[in-house]
Amino acid sequence: MTSATPQPPGRIERAVLDATDPGGEMMSLAAELFPLPRSLTGDGVRETLRLIGEWAPLELTEVPSGTQAFDWTVPPEWSVREAWIRDGEGRVVVDASESTLRLVGYSAPVRARLSGAELLGHLHSLPEHPDWIPYRTTYYDRNWGFCVTERERRSIDPGATYDVLVDSSLEPGSLTLAELVVPGETDEEFVVSTYTCHPSLANDNVSGLVVAAALARWLPRGALRHTVRFLFAPSVIGALAWLQRNHERLSVVRCGLIVSCVGDRGPLRYKQSRRGTTAVDRAAALVLRDEPESLLEPFVPWGGDERQFCAPGFDLAFGSLSRSSHGAYLEYHSSADDLDLIDATRLRGSLLAVTRILDVLEDDATPVGTAQLGEPQLGRRGLYGSIGTGLPTEEDRRALLWVLNLADGTNSLVDVAERSGLPFRLIHQAAQRAREAGLVRDAADPA
Repeated sequence: MTSATPQPPGRIERAVLDATDPGGEMMSLAAELFPLPRSLTGDGVRETLRLIGEWAPLELTEVPSGTQAFDWTVPPEWSVREAWIRDGEGRVVVDASESTLRLVGYSAPVRARLSGAELLGHLHSLPEHPDWIPYRTTYYDRNWGFCVTERERRSIDPGATYDVLVDSSLEPGSLTLAELVVPGETDEEFVVSTYTCHPSLANDNVSGLVVAAALARWLPRGALRHTVRFLFAPSVIGALAWLQRNHERLSVVRCGLIVSCVGDRGPLRYKQSRRGTTAVDRAAALVLRDEPESLLEPFVPWGGDERQFCAPGFDLAFGSLSRSSHGAYLEYHSSADDLDLIDATRLRGSLLAVTRILDVLEDDATPVGTAQLGEPQLGRRGLYGSIGTGLPTEEDRRALLWVLNLADGTNSLVDVAERSGLPFRLIHQAAQRAREAGLVRDAADPA
């Protein structure tokens, strides 16, 4: 249901709306981040975090290679100096300097002369899209390979000879985590997390980075109930390393949101936490209810890092916000996931959706009516009368009546919004009017 009455934004949404061209600024940052050689580890990740840190100050933690993260181990640090394939005449067939997608992620060092038939076993392409380059990795299996177009693959002569160089290293180093904590009135945390490990993929990586960075940049300071923690970490192993390091303090994490694949032209999509009924699930459902064509999806144990935070033993209240989700759009994990696939309008819309979810969590309360019996008279309080003396529309009046009727100390404003079918901001505004008129108080306040 979409309200016919324009609703005033919450404090966090207002801060973004007051910014100058947030969508355009996110696209500018996306253009800077796109070509960087990101992986699970390495200087490409650190340069990514340095650029994000110019928007909002980040605290970096280096987790040494070999560190146990529950059933996983932080891998060696990977770096690449150059990588190419040359034919028998010395002509370059593939050069990794053309694109960070060209070399399979975490390729081991190689210097060899191979037949074309041997080389083909190390080439990866997309036969159904002959001009696209795929994205492939070999994180936990010591191997190597190149990603090529299908046309390039077909040009390899099985009987010819090719020289291959992968000048890379896999050495003890560290995995980099980055965090920013915006303190609130309470220690209860809302975590916004996105991953840092995908190179040259605009929707699947860069869009999540810039939306999280923008929220960190414009989030109001000193005005929030909840503490908001931003986490930038490589997928899977980064989330697990963070959980390992914070295992003893997870009780302060009220809920969280994974932000990824939020820049393309798909509708807004929210994937529920494993429990499906947590505060963030309900807040997201209310926000997306007012978004055209938006989708609410149940939890499944694959996709992004929500599956790590929701895993057995943690079962944290983490959902995921995206547009076209992992693997669900044509350009996924290919060179076609470029900057043309994302735009300022969608990035801005995704950022505003995150702010609205946070605003619901921030502004939810449990009202208690102050009238002893029956419905209070609204007209003499200026809340139910001629235009200009109170709430001006029938929808506003319905919101007020819903708040007053359910203000028995057992229903939150989220409960009222869900039951009434009215937008949360309309319910929140009605509750504020009722509070100003002395008709309700917050259950958390002294009686």
